[in-house]
Amino acid sequence: MKASLKSRLEILWVAAKLGLTSFGGPIAHLGYFHNEYVKRKQWIDDKSYADLVALSQFLPGPASSQVGIGIGMMRAGMWGGLLAFIGFTLPSVLALIAFAALVQTFPIGGAGWLHGLKLVAVAIVAQAIAGMAQKLAPDKSRMTIAVIAAIASLLWQSPFSHVVLIAGAGLAGSLLYTVKETSVPPSFRLPISKIGGAACLFLFFALLVLLPVLSYLFPVEWLVLFDSFYRSGSLVFGGGHVVLPLLEKELVPGGWVSKEMFLEGYGAAQAVPGPLFTFGAYLGAVIGGWPMALLATAAIFLPGFLLIAGALPFWHSIQRFKRVQGAFTGINAAVVGLLLGSFYYPIWTGSVLGPADFGLAALLFCLLVYWKCPPWLVVIAGAAGGAVLSLL
Repeated sequence: MKASLKSRLEILWVAAKLGLTSFGGPIAHLGYFHNEYVKRKQWIDDKSYADLVALSQFLPGPASSQVGIGIGMMRAGMWGGLLAFIGFTLPSVLALIAFAALVQTFPIGGAGWLHGLKLVAVAIVAQAIAGMAQKLAPDKSRMTIAVIAAIASLLWQSPFSHVVLIAGAGLAGSLLYTVKETSVPPSFRLPISKIGGAACLFLFFALLVLLPVLSYLFPVEWLVLFDSFYRSGSLVFGGGHVVLPLLEKELVPGGWVSKEMFLEGYGAAQAVPGPLFTFGAYLGAVIGGWPMALLATAAIFLPGFLLIAGALPFWHSIQRFKRVQGAFTGINAAVVGLLLGSFYYPIWTGSVLGPADFGLAALLFCLLVYWKCPPWLVVIAGAAGGAVLSLL
């Protein structure tokens, strides 16, 4: 019992350290995780880590958070996954709740430094698109899928468009990209049974179907918002940047959050370490204070938690089928297109308002990509640059 408690507390502590220091988005997070969990702690070997990263990329939800949750589960079951999630997520949740209180208490909506944070978001998303396109859409056919997905996501803006596009890309991939069927031996053990995994998958789909019905029948605020955040977290392939247009469509047209406050919060989310999905905590805090922030955080992360817990026990049985591998090849290409669409709207259209803004965004992109400056330094430079531009 003592050893088990000690192991769980160690998971919480290590994850909290990563939550306080992991700047730079999901790709950077995976680097931090590899250094801490594989190299330093040796909780997981390289092959197991690569398998877990691959699985998280294929599932909806926050990919880097799912990797951390999966490592926690491998070490200490469901409790380990929950503690790994809390440790990695809590620092940025608290920071964004505090920022929401600041925005609502003081008239800082037009502050230049906040506009600078929006331009930081432009640079970071542009970097994400460039890096992902290089890996996930390196040839003509996959880039074509990406471009079609980008155009369609802009022309057909509905809560279901991303689901249909992802499904279509998966079907196209299963037909276009056939690979040799391989037998993949399991490289890690998981203290979660297939029955437990099936229960998690059942709960994921049950909530996805029932929550919209319940929120329609009983339109109380907390239930409606839980449904909105849960669906947003359920339908996202590609990480936090792709959840942006889903949340924007759920909350801004209905008047829950103004477009200005939405973009300011997204800019602030770039300034804190940890997962970008904690942007949900900011939105919840703006809508209903810290209780709604915690509700929104739980709702947006719950689908990813259920999916990684449900899929891990079955992953190696599914991974070896060539049609499945081909489908995810197409899906990954479509993710690039969805990123491109969200880069144009609302990130670019809501942030780059003139030549000076374009110049600062280009400079931040250069610092991030070519000068290899750490993300926290780029955030500071963006805030300072925005403050200077507001004085001109």
